[in-house]
Order: sequence, then structure tokens, then C-alpha cells
Amino acid sequence: MAATRKKSTAKAQPNEYSEIVTALDEFEKQKGISKEVMLEAIKNSLVTACKNEYGKSDNIKVTIDENTGVFKVYAEKEVVEEVEDEALQISKTKADIMFNNSYEIGDIVNIEVTPRDFGRIAAQKAKQVIVQKIREEERNALFESYACKDHDVVTGVIQRFQDPDKGNYNIIVSLGKLETILPVNEQIKGEEFYRNERVKLYVTKVENTNRGPRVSVSRTHPELVKRLFEEEVTEIADGTIEIKGISREAGQRTKIAVYSKDENVDPVGACVGVNGARVNAIVDELHGEKIDIIVWNEDPAIFIENSLSPAKVVSVTVEDDEKTARVIVPDYQLSLAIGREGQNARLAAKLTNFRIDIKSESQANGTAPADDGFNDYDQDFSGESFDAPADEQF
Repeated sequence: MAATRKKSTAKAQPNEYSEIVTALDEFEKQKGISKEVMLEAIKNSLVTACKNEYGKSDNIKVTIDENTGVFKVYAEKEVVEEVEDEALQISKTKADIMFNNSYEIGDIVNIEVTPRDFGRIAAQKAKQVIVQKIREEERNALFESYACKDHDVVTGVIQRFQDPDKGNYNIIVSLGKLETILPVNEQIKGEEFYRNERVKLYVTKVENTNRGPRVSVSRTHPELVKRLFEEEVTEIADGTIEIKGISREAGQRTKIAVYSKDENVDPVGACVGVNGARVNAIVDELHGEKIDIIVWNEDPAIFIENSLSPAKVVSVTVEDDEKTARVIVPDYQLSLAIGREGQNARLAAKLTNFRIDIKSESQANGTAPADDGFNDYDQDFSGESFDAPADEQF
């Protein structure tokens, strides 16, 4: 059995209480957070304050009249025969007299202990809670506005540079309502920017931290190229053309494999655009990065042949089980197939996810030294390709 002592030593302060209720009503209308949620948060903060005041943590509770906003503080005490802790216990005799009732040992009674200046304390706590809630809601709203941009492209404005005198430096970019950092390792080598210049970035992660939303961005991620094509080529945006794969060495060269679901639509031509307008817009955004646009094919041999573009291929022999391919090219095409420092073959291997062994015709026929060729080209490309290739270079 539990009872509540109605008598209080605190004076009511209706103006302060009513102001709290009015403020919460306005907050509910403007921010969409229910008054009940806010009152509960205020009550919890008041309980903590009262526990600190009374030095106990188990028996203090606060009640709130949701209509008037009147706060009251109660101490829960157990009815005992002999009191050992006055903060937690009350004698049966005292409880019977105080509440004009007869109690059993072990019953709980609630004794009002509302402080005299509790109206002021409640108003202060309510203000603190409301301000905190406003900040939380603003952070959450900001996070939600950027969470939808995760793994997408955003446009930012260069604000400043961190320690530019040291050579390599992070770039601070404004995304509108917040700033982000473009770190050195996510910048394209050799790319230069100026203050107030607009730049497109790929969002790799959006996190909601105690200090607010944090957006991680990149200029080197292969998906940046994919998103730029989706923005520039309407046939990709509407699903007519599908990007099957991308391999990229940021700032130097990208191979992108495309496939048309409509036999009447040329996937390469659509991506190139009239007079190269579409692809050139992307090349300009990437500050001159070369782009090979390739037709994807479900036949691995054709796919690998296309991926070595612009080199011409004589034959491709594929071992599907081992994911290896032997490619023969004309002697005069060997350097082109391999590319500078092996880049063309390396990107082709990333794109197709095949281990590629490239030989010239004379090597294949045994009429040239074996070490003149590009033998057994292999690297770990996990996570770099989707399942696709390249036919036109820009």
C-alpha cells in the first residue's frame, strides 16, 4: 500500500509553471516534439537535481501536472517498526499520524518535499532541457538532410586550406549548412583548387556524432565517375543504359563498362554525347582525367578484348574456373595494350576481374624473346570492379 502526503512547505508559483507549459506548447507546434516527451525529459532532469540536493538516489520522484505545469517532489519512504535511515524510512507510528491512516510494516508512503524555490529551479531546468532538445533536433534534422546523400555526389565550395605552406594539405569545403574536410589521401594528385571554387565530391560516409553530422568525401573514389555519368547521361538515369563496371586510377585514367538494355540505343554513343559534350563535361570536372568507354559483354573473351581498348586484339583464350585469360595482340600493339607503366592492362584486369597474360604474336609464335612481352599480369583488385569493361577513349 502506498500513500501520498498532500501537505507542502513550498509556495506555488503559477506564473513560472504556466510559462513552462506555454513554452512547451509552442515548442510542440514549431518543432513537432510532443509536450509529454518534453515534460518527461524535464522531470528526469529535476529528479537528478533533487537527488543531488538530498544526497540519495533511490527514493526521490517528481510529478508534473500536464495542464498547469505544477511540479512537485516526493520522497518515497518505507514504513518500518524502527527507523535506521531517515531518508528512506519512516516509523509506523509517524506515518499513521501524518496520514491519518493505519499502515502495515513494508508499506510505501510518498512524502512531499518540494523545495521552497522549486518553481525557479523547474523553470531553469525546463529552459536547459528545451535548449538541449532544440539543438538535438537541429542536429538530427541536419543529419537527415545529408544522410540521403550518402554514396552520392554533392557540390561544395572551397573555403580554405589547412597548412598550405607544408605542401600536402587538407581542404575545407562548405556543403551549405556544414563544412567537411577533403583529406590529402582523397584528393587527386596534382589537382589544384582555389578559394570559392565549386567542386563535386563523392560522399563516402555520413555519421551522426555528438558534435553534429560528419560527412566524409572523396575525389578519388571510382563511384564519383559513375555518379557523374548518371548525372550527365539521361539514358543512364532512366535505366536504359547500365554501368556494369568501373576501374579507376584517379587523375590519370578510368575505364567504364556500359550496356544498353535497348538494342536501338548505342551505349557508347549515348555516354559520349553529341560532339563529345557529355563525356567532355565529366573530363573537365575531373581536370583532364582520361576516360575509356567500353561496351560490356557477357562473354568474358569479348569483354576482355573490349577492356584492352584502344589496343587491337588478335585472340583471347579464357579459363573461367581459374579467372585467367591469355591475350594475343599484334606486335605493334603490344605497348598500347600494356599501356604506360602497365596502366591499360592493370585497369583492364581490375575491370574484368581476370588475370590477364598479354603476348605479342611473335612471342606467341616463339619468334621473339619471352621477356619482351607483358607476361602474367596480376594484382589483387578486390573491391575495385563491379562486373564489367571499355571502346572509346577521351
